[in-house]
Amino acid sequence: MTNQQPQPQLSIQNVQKVFKTGDGVKGVNLEVKKGELVTLLGPSGCGKTTVLRSIGGFLEPDSGDILIEGRSVLNVPPEKRPTAMVFQSYNLWPHMTVFDNLAFGLKIRKRKKEEIRAAVEKALQLVRLPGTENKMPGQLSGGQQQRVAVARALLLEPAVLLLDEPFSALDAKLRLEMREELREIQASTGLTMVFVTHDQEEALSISDRIVVMNAGRIEQIDTPQRIYDHPETLFVAQFIGRMNFLKGQGTGASVDIQGRRFPIARALNGDVTAAVRPEDVFIVENTGSAEAAGQGGSDVFPATVRQVMILGHYAEVTADTAAGPIKLFVPRERAASLYHGQLIPIGFTRVTAYAG
Repeated sequence: MTNQQPQPQLSIQNVQKVFKTGDGVKGVNLEVKKGELVTLLGPSGCGKTTVLRSIGGFLEPDSGDILIEGRSVLNVPPEKRPTAMVFQSYNLWPHMTVFDNLAFGLKIRKRKKEEIRAAVEKALQLVRLPGTENKMPGQLSGGQQQRVAVARALLLEPAVLLLDEPFSALDAKLRLEMREELREIQASTGLTMVFVTHDQEEALSISDRIVVMNAGRIEQIDTPQRIYDHPETLFVAQFIGRMNFLKGQGTGASVDIQGRRFPIARALNGDVTAAVRPEDVFIVENTGSAEAAGQGGSDVFPATVRQVMILGHYAEVTADTAAGPIKLFVPRERAASLYHGQLIPIGFTRVTAYAG
């Protein structure tokens, strides 16, 4: 007996949507499993909102197909699709109470009064706003209004919940709280969610998988950990997290940077761009060796401290080397003994490389 894979909750098949400006998406393929939170991440104009709006029915693709629970939703209007959308602007009716805002969709579906009241109460508990039923949206803070918008979407019991940069209008502390909240809601409801953001930290913190987009195409689909540790393209390496970029020469399974060799995962030959995360750069502590004295070595660079910036429990150090400026993170205590112009030997624990 063969093990059948469960069908994806959402399947985007070779979707293309190109606008007159030339912007849009080309050949987008993505499958989202039931209960998964997938984030579309990329810079402005990369096509992430085009994909989201196509799923929700607010845009019709030029070609390709979109299936939800195995059924094509093309030509189905937004209100009849098994989706609900949470926008950046809360889109609450200002003249209605919180209760009426939440109950509206259920009344249209001809639900009984007692059912509606119970569902609204449950949704408000879920977004931690019990007792606000009789308030007007204007009496709530931005974060509370966005919670109500999420509750309204949850009440529609969508097969796929779509979120279009829902927290970008909130301040940093509130954004953090709302991310945690959304993750808890997702864990307790098992809802399938597609989330759009240009904020890499947000994507890394809430997603099961991240879809990195660039110029209308998908660059990489992977878990946050793998996207961060193993960016497949130079664009992903540049876009996700902090990174040092250095010119080098590929010599098969290693890369040569200023006469120092480092192993790399993919065999490359010729000109390469080597990428090293600041946390993968370390100061070689003084052992009395030639390398530690800053005189070079097989994998040690002499470096001169240019700047030390204290960032809470750690410091970001910028050091100049023959290969170019390099940023590294060091514990705050270690940073206290560093000063401008100081010679320090540095090494790399991990190097990634890209052709060109």
